[in-house]
Amino acid sequence: QVQLVESGGGLVQPGGSLRLSCAASTRIDGLKSMGWYRQAPGEQRELVAQITTGGNTNYADSVKGRFTISRDSGKNTLVLQMNSLKPEDTAVYYCNAAIIFARDLWGQGTQVTVSS
Repeated sequence: QVQLVESGGGLVQPGGSLRLSCAASTRIDGLKSMGWYRQAPGEQRELVAQITTGGNTNYADSVKGRFTISRDSGKNTLVLQMNSLKPEDTAVYYCNAAIIFARDLWGQGTQVTVSS
């Protein structure tokens, strides 16, 4: 069973930056895309950014121009660089892997808190 493990969350002041990483325990066969989702208290989980195996990216409007998603397929890692963070970015961030003809994989989540 492939596992996704996130790291890099924490507390940061508004305007600051954080870099989230997601490491897959092994190569993921049938991978379509990987992405980051987030869920704030009392809110539904939402897509933050996604990258396909072909390198196409998709961002939520609220993070465009501030967040950058990237993937190192050789190292089975996914990165989310988050700049100009705002208090409304506070949430638990989850790594996701979408797989052809199989259930999505999810990481355990990492807390990001943006507060002064």
